[in-house]
Amino acid sequence: MMAVTGQGDMVGSVSGGCVEGAVVAEAAALAEGGGTHRTLTYGVADADAFAVGLACGGTIEILLQAVDDDLAGVLDQVQAARGQRRFVAMATDLGTGAAALADADAAPDDGTFVATFPPPLRLAVVGGVHIAQALVPMARLAGYAVSVLDPRTAFASPARFPDTDLIHDWPDEAMAAFAPDARSAIVTLTHDPKLDDPALAAALPTQAFYVGALGSTRTHAKRVERLRALGVGADAIARLDAPVGLDIGAKTPAEIAVATLAAMTRALRMPR
Repeated sequence: MMAVTGQGDMVGSVSGGCVEGAVVAEAAALAEGGGTHRTLTYGVADADAFAVGLACGGTIEILLQAVDDDLAGVLDQVQAARGQRRFVAMATDLGTGAAALADADAAPDDGTFVATFPPPLRLAVVGGVHIAQALVPMARLAGYAVSVLDPRTAFASPARFPDTDLIHDWPDEAMAAFAPDARSAIVTLTHDPKLDDPALAAALPTQAFYVGALGSTRTHAKRVERLRALGVGADAIARLDAPVGLDIGAKTPAEIAVATLAAMTRALRMPR
């Protein structure tokens, strides 16, 4: 999705850079003409395919909508639903341009365009350690709303994590308040069982799509025994990614953060 202002500024993307310039021009034409919507099509068969940047091939259809009061009202409803952690959709009648809120599983047809809006991705990082300082900005760039959970205020401080949600409650209480859902990832990084274990015990039985923990294979074996003693079931423990992240030979904090974000992405996009 992409938004274009009346001054031609744009946010977002519809093709990774292939046709954005042409879409901005079409948006300006729609605004000047007073229309409500139109459908744009770009493909390799078009004479101007290379000019608009679609030299990579394929065909793209784009629904262009003027944001009038009615559409703005529907978009407000979409944002409210996402704020409540609900999956929602917006259905647009391609004939009239009228848009309305719809169920997330609404099926499109030849006369309707359905755009789905999942809740925002979230990441809870347990431990304001050096790896977290690399992971937090990386995850934010990848679209996550990030919270750092650490009762040690010297670690989870605004100086170490600017503009970040910092939670200083004990990890099990903080995790209960965080309330992981299917759009949430959890990563524990402290190496301290007093902090990591309560957070993991609270996170593993939830719908979080990814739960990972820092530590060696030997450390993990001991962690498994502790989690069993805390009453965590075998199926829940089997979900734990430990040692955390993809095995890319990561050594430095930044490399471990890259490996962790990669594992989170795989779990999100390629669920087993």
